Amino acid sequence: MATDSRTKSLLCVKAAIEKKAAEPILLKMKGITSFTDYFFICSGKSDRQVQAIAQGIEEDLKKKGVRPLGQEGLREGKWILMDYEDVVVHIFLETNRKFYDLEGLWIDAPRIELQRGVGTFERETRSKKRDE
Repeated sequence: MATDSRTKSLLCVKAAIEKKAAEPILLKMKGITSFTDYFFICSGKSDRQVQAIAQGIEEDLKKKGVRPLGQEGLREGKWILMDYEDVVVHIFLETNRKFYDLEGLWIDAPRIELQRGVGTFERETRSKKRDE
């Protein structure tokens, strides 16, 4: 079943929130990178929660006929990367998320504000550039 990148990203957001993912952020990468349309970034308080978030996303997307092209880090649960081609999911242990700071690395990517608990797009915002 073909699913567009917007729908796929929303499915990831919804599944992660159901597993109590912390600080979910959706970045619109279309036009910024050639390899994906969206980055979904979230975190968990423990390696077990990080693993549960990843498993929840995988199960929910599998029900829609969507399977990841690849997945890294599930066993360790420190940083799990799930590649759904046009949506790339990063699930971090909270301390690792701060260290790698993907939001800072992709500061120019528009943030999609999420309506908490509903998993729908509210509006797109531009992030502020860091002071240099």
